[in-house]
Amino acid sequence: MALSDGLASFALRSYGWLGLAAYPLSGPMLAYRAAKGKEDKARRAERFGHASLPRPAGPLVWIHAASVGETTAVVALMRELRRRDIHVLLTTGTVTSAEVAKNRLGDMVLHQYVPLDLLPSIRRFLDYWQPDIAIGVESEIWPTTLAELHRRHIPQILVNARMSDRSFDRWKRHPSIAETLFGKLALVIAQSDLDAERFRDLGAWPVSVSGNIKVDSDAPPCDEQVLERYRQQIGERKTWAAISTFDGEEKIASMVHRALKAHTGMLTVLVPRHPERSDEIEAMLVEKGLVVARRTRGDVVTAETDVFLGDTIGEMGLYLRLTEVAFVGRSLSADGGQNPLEPAMLGCAVLSGPQVSNFRESYQRLVRKGSARIVRDAEMLAKAVHFLLNNDMARSKMIDAGQESMQEMRGALTATLKGLEPYISPLSVKAKLEPRTASQS
Repeated sequence: MALSDGLASFALRSYGWLGLAAYPLSGPMLAYRAAKGKEDKARRAERFGHASLPRPAGPLVWIHAASVGETTAVVALMRELRRRDIHVLLTTGTVTSAEVAKNRLGDMVLHQYVPLDLLPSIRRFLDYWQPDIAIGVESEIWPTTLAELHRRHIPQILVNARMSDRSFDRWKRHPSIAETLFGKLALVIAQSDLDAERFRDLGAWPVSVSGNIKVDSDAPPCDEQVLERYRQQIGERKTWAAISTFDGEEKIASMVHRALKAHTGMLTVLVPRHPERSDEIEAMLVEKGLVVARRTRGDVVTAETDVFLGDTIGEMGLYLRLTEVAFVGRSLSADGGQNPLEPAMLGCAVLSGPQVSNFRESYQRLVRKGSARIVRDAEMLAKAVHFLLNNDMARSKMIDAGQESMQEMRGALTATLKGLEPYISPLSVKAKLEPRTASQS
């Protein structure tokens, strides 16, 4: 049953009160996460809104990208803002995304860990950084943060916005709360017509459509010397990759390898979505009689190596350049899917399980073009890998179709910048008029 507007406001106030009550517990919670490697021990204070960098003078845009995928998606957008002399404060929520930001962006942007969605943390953060605009990436909606930005008249914009089936169903059960929150957004730039319709249904306005900005991102880089060294070690062996895998999919990859190795002598490149699971994954592979070489150890890939375990952060460009066939995980044993655009961009025939709701439109386009195939289970995956490794013409056709798809899908960055123009043009003018010196310490 839908809540009234009054009850919706009460529910959101209650969320804030609960956050204040939980504030004293957040320190031990972050300490526990840090012990598990999920937080940066040296920078935990940033999660409470304490800054570790000086705030430069002049206009500043705060961009929040929750994890690795969101961070890489907006690299080109951040470069464009810097080209206009607008400072960029990037916040992320994971250690891996912070590492990617450092590797891809260096000193071009200011990086902080995102403050907890608790009023003391958010107020401390905003008091210090005083952003002119706040830009969220894809699906980040935090009630306390959104309300405090709205109170301070700081426009909050959502770019490359998407709304999963599960999230949409959950918000629709509480339409008054959704309308109260989404109505505070100054602008939503959605990935697809379906995403745009969902945001409008939930109360966001105005909403435009850009396409997926990830298509306009640069291909993930790699160290050419490292790439050449591994290519020499692999030699003429056939390779396939299972990337961004979740729990259960590494076991499926091992099943595929054992089923096909006798026929192909192939090497499996395995890249888990969460590298901290690599010890557990290696133990499982060794138990099944497979020889593993790990990137973090600098192991040499020999003729006896069954699996090259890509257990590093920010080297997807390396792993994908070692193969022409890539299975994209979180699609067989977990729901949601992962970004298929990077493997298509780097010349891979793309395979995926059917559970790809988070990237539905991208997969639909790739499948229609013939550059991606959906497999239902481990057996079907093994057959698809075997076919593509042994059929050069079919593999090349899928790769070429992927390149064509990327070209056809480009233009999202231009559309996004057009939507942002009324907000960033005044900041660009302001930047030219103000001195470029540090203001706060």
